[in-house]
Amino acid sequence: GLALETAVEGSNKLISRELRQRYPNIPVMTQPVAPFDRRVEWTRFWCINPLDGRLDFFEQNGQFTVNIGLVAGDSPLAGVVYVPAAADGPVMYKGVKGLGPPVREIDDPLGYDSYKSIFCKAFDESDSGLTIVASASHGSPETEAFIGKYKDCKRLAKGSSLKLLMVAEGAAHVYPRLAPTSEWDTCAAQAIVECAGGEVLQFDGGKACDAGKPVVYGKEHPLNPFFVVYGKRETRKAP
Repeated sequence: GLALETAVEGSNKLISRELRQRYPNIPVMTQPVAPFDRRVEWTRFWCINPLDGRLDFFEQNGQFTVNIGLVAGDSPLAGVVYVPAAADGPVMYKGVKGLGPPVREIDDPLGYDSYKSIFCKAFDESDSGLTIVASASHGSPETEAFIGKYKDCKRLAKGSSLKLLMVAEGAAHVYPRLAPTSEWDTCAAQAIVECAGGEVLQFDGGKACDAGKPVVYGKEHPLNPFFVVYGKRETRKAP
């Protein structure tokens, strides 16, 4: 436990230092969080989590990530999510709003970087056989009730912000997160989902929220409300 905390602290310091050196005018939000009376004046800020998915890190299942998001106003503008221990080698996802679809980049053993644009899948919520991804470690009765409304859905479990990325790259249609998270857990991946044509929307049942509106950042308390990640929802006309 102590070794992990030391590693996380070291990684946090390294990422924060590099960001401050390269972008001296953009503050960094990380733990411990700066007082709100200072943060309320920030028009842009970095929102980072040096290790998302600590349980997954302990279990050595490769499902942990490094998240670096950039917020403008109260919305994610850009995101980078690095998956250092992915099954086929390190993978990086990155997206910037206004610059086209996000990219999945694989570190190839021959030294070539392999880039691939990613997109959310289009679907109608009444379709049967949708793929729903849920947390491997944070199930709840609310989640079960939410998933129960989909016909013959296929369920997958994943750790960390990889669940949002599965929606971003079309491997899942919906991800309900009806359990607590913090801004640094979701910011980078939300930017990538939105760049890919999806949505990350607040959902009633957690802290007070604007249900149905996108998850926002720079809140007085960085705890997020419950939320649902959707791919490209469309309503098809009946034949």
